[in-house]
Amino acid sequence: MNQKAAKKWFIKCILTLVTLLAFIALTVIIVDPYFHYHKPLPFLSYRLYEERYTNDGISRHFDFDAMITGSSITQNFKPSEMDALFGANTVKESFSGAGYQELADNLDRALSRNKNLKQVLWAVDYNGFLREYDWARYEEYPTYLYDNNPLNDVSYLFNKSILYHGVMTNIAMTLTKTPSTTMDEYSSWDMETGLEVILTTYDRNNVNTDVPTGFGEEEYNMVTQTITLNILRVVNKYPDTTFYLFYPPFSIFYWESLNIKGTLDRQLRAEQVATELLLACPNVKLYNFFDQYDVICNADYYSDDGHYCEEINSRILQWIAQDTGLVTKENYLGKLAAEREFYANYDYDSLYE
Repeated sequence: MNQKAAKKWFIKCILTLVTLLAFIALTVIIVDPYFHYHKPLPFLSYRLYEERYTNDGISRHFDFDAMITGSSITQNFKPSEMDALFGANTVKESFSGAGYQELADNLDRALSRNKNLKQVLWAVDYNGFLREYDWARYEEYPTYLYDNNPLNDVSYLFNKSILYHGVMTNIAMTLTKTPSTTMDEYSSWDMETGLEVILTTYDRNNVNTDVPTGFGEEEYNMVTQTITLNILRVVNKYPDTTFYLFYPPFSIFYWESLNIKGTLDRQLRAEQVATELLLACPNVKLYNFFDQYDVICNADYYSDDGHYCEEINSRILQWIAQDTGLVTKENYLGKLAAEREFYANYDYDSLYE
């Protein structure tokens, strides 16, 4: 091959490569499986399943005025039910295993982009009060989807996983006329429930008791920092939005574990600090369902000591719509006293009979 022919061959290879890359990039932009560039196209079917890839795109491009957010205990909420009960147009942005900071940051971005977002249902994980304010279970994150820097979009446009699991999956769904994942179905799960299932992950004889049990200045400051730097930061920034916050109704087995560890008093005192901070915000409506004993004490509603089935998610929406479980400055101390009385004296042995 002479020099002229080699040069011609090299140019042809470069043009072919550039054309191929341009085609891949254009395909990703058009299909846009995680809604980084635009809202869903009416002629495509979409599979919604990767929360940390999808949620920011929902915030950017979907039309909505209400949001459900929280960790995995919010995955079985049905936005259509919130629409019916609250007269809203709702999206769901759950983050499995999320800490307070992750949820607050995502919600802040959504509210800053969508001035119509006026109602937020936000699950405040009860076991997160005494974690560091920036506690995170997941370190790896598709940060290139969360900023406005077009240069790092190469990680989206030329990503084998996104091309295969996102673009190709959506194209296949479209060609086979498979409907898009609905917002009700998005991130939802259907797991077995009941005592036998709970006992596969919970063992009262192997609860870790090597944990702090006291509540002093350090714990007070931790709760205050966690709530202030995350929840209050967002709530106070958007005074025209109503935030429906609730403590998820963890099962009776969770409360048993607190008694075994000797941390029931510690947890209740943390709850008091968090509650007082949240009740100081005029645009917060706070709910506590720890007195819904027919739910909490029934193992058939739970897949482990904390996660409940979708029937309870539906009940939570109904309770909030009816103001059942509403916490106020007048009743919160009474609620705390009732929790202490009930969960400190419950006959936990009866759960295993």
